[in-house]
Amino acid sequence: MKCPYCSYLESKVIDSRPAEEGATIRRRRECLNCQKRFTTYEIMERIPLVVIKKDGSRQTFDKMKVLNGMIKACEKRPVPFSDLQIAADEIDLMLQNSMEREINSDKIGELVMLKLKGLDEVAYVRFASVYRQFKDINTFMEELNKLLNEK
Repeated sequence: MKCPYCSYLESKVIDSRPAEEGATIRRRRECLNCQKRFTTYEIMERIPLVVIKKDGSRQTFDKMKVLNGMIKACEKRPVPFSDLQIAADEIDLMLQNSMEREINSDKIGELVMLKLKGLDEVAYVRFASVYRQFKDINTFMEELNKLLNEK
């Protein structure tokens, strides 16, 4: 690490500790040339995920879009916001760990439905009706019957 004072390239780490709830590591360093101390932060580099939309277009994955969709589905439902945040974080983590850099929007929608099913069945049906583009009441009833049969 280059010293900000004398530009010497060698330093030693005096102290390391997690910062920002474990998302980064704060390191206190001392220059081996001038002995001045400075702080560096180490963060994990994330490779961006690309979402392939139904129309074939591509855009960068945004966890906030997933969270906002879940919030809309849970509107006026007794689902704590913290549970939705945890679910969105879990979806993000699953996608990051999948080793795929391009993901179909269908896969993301299925993950969201899976999480919502465990949180609130009404929110699940709301999301499914928009996501799967139910054409009529029969399609809606089929999804409800599937849900009832699983119980």
